[in-house]
Amino acid sequence: MRVMTEWDIKKLRILRTLRERGTVTATAEALLMTPSAVSQQLSNLAKQLDVTLLEAHGRRVRLTDAAHLVLRHAEAVFAQLERAEAELEGYAKGDAGQVRIGAFSTAVPALVVPAVRRLRETHPGLEVRVREAEAAEAYELLSDGAVDLALSLAAHAPTARDPQFARIPLLADPLDVALPTHHPLAAAPGLRLADLSGEAWIFGGSGPWSEITTAACEAAGFVPVQAHSAAGWTAILAMVEAGMGVALVPRMAAAERRTGVVMRVLEADQPRRHVVAAVRRGAEDGPAVGRTLAALRTIAGERV
Repeated sequence: MRVMTEWDIKKLRILRTLRERGTVTATAEALLMTPSAVSQQLSNLAKQLDVTLLEAHGRRVRLTDAAHLVLRHAEAVFAQLERAEAELEGYAKGDAGQVRIGAFSTAVPALVVPAVRRLRETHPGLEVRVREAEAAEAYELLSDGAVDLALSLAAHAPTARDPQFARIPLLADPLDVALPTHHPLAAAPGLRLADLSGEAWIFGGSGPWSEITTAACEAAGFVPVQAHSAAGWTAILAMVEAGMGVALVPRMAAAERRTGVVMRVLEADQPRRHVVAAVRRGAEDGPAVGRTLAALRTIAGERV
């Protein structure tokens, strides 16, 4: 079995310089070496490759056919090393690398996708991978190292004092009321949440959205009567459109809106949900994660 030949990059560079400069003396001057050091390095390379690289040509030396063959393949190696060096430099600057995001459903189209589009324009070498995950799962993934950045609601995120995660506020997402177009209050001026205290409500049976709807209504002075339960906005808005009840809908879920539904902005008692990002503490200083957080903050700021 033939043992793989050892290719020494430094010595190959010396051989390439000799081809370019023509003499050992000129090569030594270009590389800030002594002529004897150049000769010794090339002699060692010839032994490593087990071929003759130089032959006498009068008072000078010239490269053999074997040397030209070696350099032809070495050029491909040099080119790949240049690409690797450029990619490493980009990685160090946050222009390259990979960032994995875990985000809740409405944050994906509203924040994550626009941020990814922006990063593709500004930092095409940075790869972002997205995984839809609700709050509890997102932080498990973050803790386990399966994602690098998690988006969730502040009420279900680790506190700012958590030693494991760093938490970054993104935006306060207003909650609007979804009413069927034929509802008596669909065009009422100065609509308040308390005006809907006697309505049938549609929201999740448990989890974040159930808690957010209940808390908002209680802050407005009433306990909502849950007529129907659904977790997805498509189902909730379909029921609103059918006149089966009303619902609080985050403005970030605008893409799910239907023609038979009126979205009303509440007046004085407008509830909001706070969206935050979290990373493993210290990771926010990493260049690739930092670029991604900056893009998310920019998109969030444009939504305010």
